[in-house]
Amino acid sequence: MNPLRRPITRQRMGAQDQFVTMSQQSFESRCLHADGHDKPLQSHSQPIFQTSSFVFESPEEGRQLFAGEKKGHIYSRIGNPTVEAFEKLMTSLENGFGAIAFSSGMAAAMGCSFPFLQAGDHAIVGDTLYGPTTTLFTNRLTKYGIEVTLCDTGNLQEVEKSFKPNTKLVYLETPANPTCKITDVAEVSKMAHARNAIVSVDSTFASPYNQQTLDLGADMVMHSLTKYINGHGDVVGGIVVCKSEEHAKICRNYRKDCGSNLGPFDAWLVIRGIRTLAVRMERHNQNALKVAEFLRSHPKISKVMYPGFPECAGHEVAVKQMRKGGYGSTFSFLMKDGFEAGKKLLENVHLATVAVSLGNTDTLIEHPASMTHASVPLEIMKQQGLTPDLIRISVGLEDVDELIADLSQAIEKSS
Repeated sequence: MNPLRRPITRQRMGAQDQFVTMSQQSFESRCLHADGHDKPLQSHSQPIFQTSSFVFESPEEGRQLFAGEKKGHIYSRIGNPTVEAFEKLMTSLENGFGAIAFSSGMAAAMGCSFPFLQAGDHAIVGDTLYGPTTTLFTNRLTKYGIEVTLCDTGNLQEVEKSFKPNTKLVYLETPANPTCKITDVAEVSKMAHARNAIVSVDSTFASPYNQQTLDLGADMVMHSLTKYINGHGDVVGGIVVCKSEEHAKICRNYRKDCGSNLGPFDAWLVIRGIRTLAVRMERHNQNALKVAEFLRSHPKISKVMYPGFPECAGHEVAVKQMRKGGYGSTFSFLMKDGFEAGKKLLENVHLATVAVSLGNTDTLIEHPASMTHASVPLEIMKQQGLTPDLIRISVGLEDVDELIADLSQAIEKSS
């Protein structure tokens, strides 16, 4: 191989030049180089392999590929070079063993839970999750004989009490959607591993830039690619990154059998998005802090659920397990005058966009109780603290002063 095309960088250290391996590179450099420099046909940008099938050189090669005796490509549901390049990137960014890309965030949530459970097993599930994820565990998995306990994973004593002899999985979000509840991943992982259970964490709100979830002790981390990782609001996808070869193999085989694979064009779009992930997240973090501080000081806002504030539950844990100053840009706040005030706020924003999803380059704002979490039963909403006066905002990359001015005028019209 041409040494100039190795996936390494040259760094000046004293009087000598030394090569820095990929594992030693910064997060910022890996966003740009972790998929390797030796791309097909010496292409600088990762090519899109927009094909369903791959040609065999001979019938014998086809047999070898299907038998697993030779590495190569057969069919894009099983493996695609563009998708694999993206998976390589995500494996590096999360310090994992392997990554499996899915067709949606919900498919990824299923991929890091269902294949590790069977009838008679028990799962501990965070009581504060994205609405459809709550429905997945409480309405879908239970139909297959899987027992589910909703638990305040931010309370370690409650987690301890929730374990049963047949507990096989702990599934949680941190920060959780939409209240930004923080869970101590390291402590929960210790509890689970002592009982031979595995831990899957949805780290979508944080992104790999703000939180290295596998390093904290989790067995699997998943992200909705639709959010920060892609960042441009033009992809639906999901990813699961596994710490072990065993879990990666189980997860990959599940995806193959279910056909919930990410397409090559979407994988290419997400690779493009990752190139700017670090710089986007830095700006997201900065803008969110300023917006949160503005909202906290406003007389018509009763509470701001931003994990960077000392008064927020879980703040000390967030400081311990998230990047310094990196608390994400999606959080919620409560309107003093209730739901009607929140409704008027949404009706009067101009720069911010009223839409679901999060992590886009532009600011999105929504009402979880009637939108993203509408499928959650009322009793679970109460348990989550998901009240009608709660508004969720995903702060984008706009000029932050203009964004604050837009929110200010909308709040004034909310009375």
